Amino acid sequence: MIDYNVGALPAELLALLWAPFLMCLVLTGIHAYLGVHVLAREVVFVDIALAQIAALGATAAFMVGYEMDTWESYASGLSATLLGAVVLASTRSRRRHVSQEAVIGVVYAVSSAAAVLLADRAPHGTEQVRTMLVGNLLAVRMPEVAKVATLYALIGLFHWLCRRPFFQISTDPDAAYREGWRVRLWDFLFYASFGVVVTSSVRIAGVLLVFSYLIVPALAGILLGRTVTQKLLIGWGFGTLVSVIGMTASAVLDLPTGATVVCAFGLTLIALWVAFQTVRPSTRLTPPA
Repeated sequence: MIDYNVGALPAELLALLWAPFLMCLVLTGIHAYLGVHVLAREVVFVDIALAQIAALGATAAFMVGYEMDTWESYASGLSATLLGAVVLASTRSRRRHVSQEAVIGVVYAVSSAAAVLLADRAPHGTEQVRTMLVGNLLAVRMPEVAKVATLYALIGLFHWLCRRPFFQISTDPDAAYREGWRVRLWDFLFYASFGVVVTSSVRIAGVLLVFSYLIVPALAGILLGRTVTQKLLIGWGFGTLVSVIGMTASAVLDLPTGATVVCAFGLTLIALWVAFQTVRPSTRLTPPA
């Protein structure tokens, strides 16, 4: 914990929060974009499910002696997430006898329970579970920001090159089937790239904050924007603003950073929705088509 005095507050805040804030911008950039896809696909909990799978893999590595910041832990989390991507892609069907959201819920519940069981047998298991949930943003340093930004830029380039099938499948899967796209293959590529992002983000920000960065900025974009470009710009701006609010409140009030930013996302979204309803009372927040 850091003891702030009024005179030193601005300088200490800048020194403490500069690298974590830049990491939040990186998280906002990739997760707000992926959130637009997730909401269009109506698989809202896919992020938290994949994040929990990544946390399960990292917990398994922790059980055999690897800390969260080792490449062995990352490889374990990524392997588990890629397996989850296979499951999600294979459960996609043209005729939805069972909602894919139900499958995602089962995956999340089982992964969460398994992670708790493993952590229960590990020394300092309670601390490991807490870290999985809220991460440790304040420990981020500039080299890690640069490394993660480079990785996410490559993922962004991959999505740009594959934008046509990805957006077609997200917004109009029936048309994708009619046009002959290999939907399950493209789904696997989408979820696999998604899994790389989630595995990296969970190690930094935790499950809850990763979910918030994915869903809340995208919701703000859908609430206020009409085109994909508008939704992305609004989502990126909203995520940046909330990051500033949440991290500053965390430092000033001496609260856990991840949990504070998550709460800031929720409160700010509620305030935005109330303001939107006040300005346009005839409009109602509805799920994306």
